[in-house]
Amino acid sequence: MSAGDVRRAARTAGNNPALTVVARAGYAASGLIHLLIGWVAIRVATHHGGEADQSGALAQLTKLPGGTLGLWATVVGLGALALWLLLQAALGIGTSSKKRWVRSVVSFGKALAYLALAGTALTFAVGGFSHASTSTRSASATILSLPGGEALLVAVGLATAGIGGYFIYKGARQKFREDIAVPDGHYKHAVVVLAVAGYVAKGIAVAIVGVLFIVAAATVDPRDASGLDGALKALVGLPFGAPVLGIVAAGLMAYGVYSIARARLALF
Repeated sequence: MSAGDVRRAARTAGNNPALTVVARAGYAASGLIHLLIGWVAIRVATHHGGEADQSGALAQLTKLPGGTLGLWATVVGLGALALWLLLQAALGIGTSSKKRWVRSVVSFGKALAYLALAGTALTFAVGGFSHASTSTRSASATILSLPGGEALLVAVGLATAGIGGYFIYKGARQKFREDIAVPDGHYKHAVVVLAVAGYVAKGIAVAIVGVLFIVAAATVDPRDASGLDGALKALVGLPFGAPVLGIVAAGLMAYGVYSIARARLALF
């Protein structure tokens, strides 16, 4: 089979109506997870505790009516969305060779993130449990044990902070308009406000995760790299930290609502 045949087969699969419908469900599942992360973060800001990351969100989902069914739907939706993104990466969407290359890399990275999240949801769906913060610390410890581990972990931190900065940029410059069919009327303003607030809040949270990786490298202590949960809880220690965390949490919930809306508005 030639390279052209492979690309045509991938394009046909990517245009499959059933796949795109389930992939849209993946955006809705991601939105629900962000809503729950925001909810747990608000509980942390009000000193009620909780794990404000993907694991904490999925643990909350198990407590809801029909939670197990919701978990399986999350696994399927996120898996389908990851598959669609992998196909998008293979197709190299874009108008120029350089743009195709960049978009392929971005799509591939997003696919890996959604696959990881789907794997975590699968763990909960089969009755298991996972601590994202523990996994992050373990991964950081492994990196630090390698030759030049401190430099590698700094690189991971800088890359993570850069991703956070990109989210902030995407929200502030409204680059998300390229991903969706922006609705008309009153819904347009609501979607734009939710997306701006959501991307900026998510960017702040991810950037702090990157800073914590760099701190872990500087102190040679993987316990400082505690993932999203540690990043959000680190805000509480700042002056006026609880209100700041509350604002970020509200922004994460706004991102969740936007992602649910994106399930309908996404351009495939």
